[in-house]
Amino acid sequence: MFFTEDFIHYIWKFRLFDRDNLQTTAGESIEVFSAGLPNSDSGPDFHNARLRIGDTTWAGNVELHINSSDWHKHKHTHDGAYKNVILHVVYRDDEPIVLPDGRQLATLELKDRISPDLYNRYHGLVFGNQQFVPCEGTIRHVDDITLRNWLTRVLVERLEKRSAAVMAALEKNKGDWEETFYQFLAAQFGFKTNALPFELLAKSLPQITLSKHKNNPLQVEALIFGQAGFLEGEWKDEYPQKLQEEYAFLRKKYNLAPVEKHLWKFMRMRPQNFPTIRLAQFAALIVKSNHLFSKMIDIKDVTHLRKLFTDLEVNPYWETHYRFDAESRASSKSLGESSIDILLLNTFVLILFSYGKHNQQEYYVNRSLKLLEKLPAEENNIVTNFGLLGIKVNTAFDSQALLELKNNYCSYKKCLQCGVGNKILRMA
Repeated sequence: MFFTEDFIHYIWKFRLFDRDNLQTTAGESIEVFSAGLPNSDSGPDFHNARLRIGDTTWAGNVELHINSSDWHKHKHTHDGAYKNVILHVVYRDDEPIVLPDGRQLATLELKDRISPDLYNRYHGLVFGNQQFVPCEGTIRHVDDITLRNWLTRVLVERLEKRSAAVMAALEKNKGDWEETFYQFLAAQFGFKTNALPFELLAKSLPQITLSKHKNNPLQVEALIFGQAGFLEGEWKDEYPQKLQEEYAFLRKKYNLAPVEKHLWKFMRMRPQNFPTIRLAQFAALIVKSNHLFSKMIDIKDVTHLRKLFTDLEVNPYWETHYRFDAESRASSKSLGESSIDILLLNTFVLILFSYGKHNQQEYYVNRSLKLLEKLPAEENNIVTNFGLLGIKVNTAFDSQALLELKNNYCSYKKCLQCGVGNKILRMA
């Protein structure tokens, strides 16, 4: 047999071994009342196990190894963290372990107690040569309840990990949710390629500064384009000249330092996605909607959320331009439906979830998950390949969960920690 120590952990945790006439290698009977709690930190593998060995009932720690001699290899003998180990669970007992006080450590050998069928299913998952995910040949046989419950769990894991960045930003912003939301929303307006300069722009230009000028769209545009570094140099068109003039005054007033222009990317982008157009749209959103965070947490319907981004009054100059001083054929510069949904997915859902977690209000956590069920699934190779395996992918709830499943479980073959993998391993 070939396996990792994780397999022994899995076998012990779920007691998936033959328990008839269970004995230590010294011949004492064993009865397992509780396998204990898995320990993810240093020290013994399971805490607070309860067992009866011989006539004595024990409560303490359990350590697991492939070979009993690994106890010495891992230098546990003189490590105080292991002095309360009550049972050594191993696949193969190749060496009796004698403790410093002369007592032989009680050892359970599993070599002849693991079902060959269970091992074969495990080996097929973890050591097979599948092309996409370890369970690609069997996942279609997993019942829908098991699959959906596990996808919900990994989706929450994904949001919890991503919310750590929200909490860090909230702390820097001294608990100001409006400013934190504004910064995350700005970063998403960069749509990956220009996320960094957009984030730097928002951090260099507080929302409270923009709010002082929301009744003057030209000044809001001047602050945004100026802080983005796009108003340096000389311009032919009247519009950038006016922006430059306004920004010169506002820059001195607020002692602003613009973002370096070279950070913005134009290469291999459709003109509709140029950072200049995204900045113009962002300025229009700031003018249209003040206190966006407060509005967001009060809006329950996805249709009304989308309306926050539709019909933005982008400056007419951009109808015939993608860059300053470079006229182009007239076209609408409104945000498209797919772009709006990406903003909702990556900003509104995340902030709403984080807000609920931070304030221990499950109502907002549940609303964030419900919002994902109202948004369309993303289109990418991972989602497509899961679809080919028979997995229904209807909404962003499904696609986000599958991204987490693939990237943090399947890619690392963490089948023993996966609800789907567990189900497959236990299939008759």
